Amino acid sequence: MQLLFQATVIILFFLGVYGLLTQKNMIKLSICLNIMEASLLIFLVSVGYRGDGSFPIIRPGIQVYVDPLPQALTLTAIVIGASLTAVILAFIIKIYKCHHTLDINGIRELKN
Repeated sequence: MQLLFQATVIILFFLGVYGLLTQKNMIKLSICLNIMEASLLIFLVSVGYRGDGSFPIIRPGIQVYVDPLPQALTLTAIVIGASLTAVILAFIIKIYKCHHTLDINGIRELKN
C-alpha cells in the first residue's frame, strides 16, 4: 500500500511539473500548481499511515497507533492551498480584465 502512495505522489508531482513547463495559459498553470499540491498532501497523509495501526486514543493492549500530526498538517495545508488558489485566481481575473488575454507570452509582448 505504501508503494502505491509513493507511486501516486511521484506521478502527480511530475505531471504538475510537466504542466508548469509546457502550458502558457494562466488558468492551466494554476491547475498544475494545485495538482502538485495534491501530490504533496497525499505524501503527508501516507507518512502517517500505518496499516496495522489503531486510531490515536490510548487504550490497554494497543501497541501501534496512526500518527495524527501529518493529518493535522494536511488539513492546515488544504486551507492554505485553497486561500492561495483564490488569490491566484483573483490575480488572473485582474490580469484578464487589463490585458484581455491569459497567455503569458501575449502579456509579455504587451509589456514591451
